[in-house]
Amino acid sequence: MARTPTSNRARGRPRRETSGAATSRKRLPGRPGADAPDQRERVLDAAIACWVEHGIAATTLRRIAERAGVNPALLHYYFGDKAQLREAVIQARILPAFEVLRARVAGQGQDVAGVVAGFVQGVGAVVAAHPWLPALWVREVLCEGGALRDVLFERLGPQLPHLMVARFAKAQEQGALNPDLDPRLLMVSLVGLTLFPVAGAPVWRRLFDADELGFDALRIHTLALLDRGLELPAPTEESR
Repeated sequence: MARTPTSNRARGRPRRETSGAATSRKRLPGRPGADAPDQRERVLDAAIACWVEHGIAATTLRRIAERAGVNPALLHYYFGDKAQLREAVIQARILPAFEVLRARVAGQGQDVAGVVAGFVQGVGAVVAAHPWLPALWVREVLCEGGALRDVLFERLGPQLPHLMVARFAKAQEQGALNPDLDPRLLMVSLVGLTLFPVAGAPVWRRLFDADELGFDALRIHTLALLDRGLELPAPTEESR
């Protein structure tokens, strides 16, 4: 009588996996899986969150990995080292945020009132989309030794502040802007009236019990202040 062939399972041999089963197996640490794009985005977001809380210098790759919920080896796989991760965040998060602002300002042409309004409203739109930006700006650009100060000087300066200062200077030449204003200081004032109040919101909202004041209220206030000023009487010669 012929013997019935014994199955692989009966003989104790491992069953050959189908291609789908092989794909679903857990990959080695540090290698991207099927959700690789999502993992990369989580790492970038986690890096920004850690930078805001602890500063770039004090943030390790391991801390970022823990915040993102990924294996630390994954950061090395995608970004190599801390410097390369910093550059990736700049390229994927920081520069695009300011590009939105630059586009709003550039779209106003030579209309100085439009440039000012475009900047103020643009800051509101950028902060709404990227609420981490003001705190990161204060910590890593304005504070001495900030790790992103070179980004302002080398990449953002020519694209936005210098563009706006040139528009203000042109408006002065055409008699469309107060000649007593310094175009450079006007740019500084605009930053001081927008990014600084947002970064300091937790302080002044508590100080004045003003939790109801959001950026829309700040925008209206700032544009009114810039448009009509404080409506103070003209200074006398003695007070100049």
